[in-house]
Amino acid sequence: MVGTVTSNKANKTVTVLVERLVKHRLYLKYVRRRTKFAAHDERNDCRIGDKVLISESRPISKTKRWRVVKVVEKAV
Repeated sequence: MVGTVTSNKANKTVTVLVERLVKHRLYLKYVRRRTKFAAHDERNDCRIGDKVLISESRPISKTKRWRVVKVVEKAV
């Protein structure tokens, strides 16, 4: 999944916001859905606004089940 880093305050953890488009069943209009994931960032190199690729992994803590694979695009 590709998302945007919204928080990097915790040590070795970033919060990633992933947006996806879902078609509404009745109105057949595309609706934007957002999900936040806590992802493990081993080297603490992600900053707020970076676009990152995350993948599912084994549970690392109570809420962390994702790892940052790579930074796709750095924030300006």
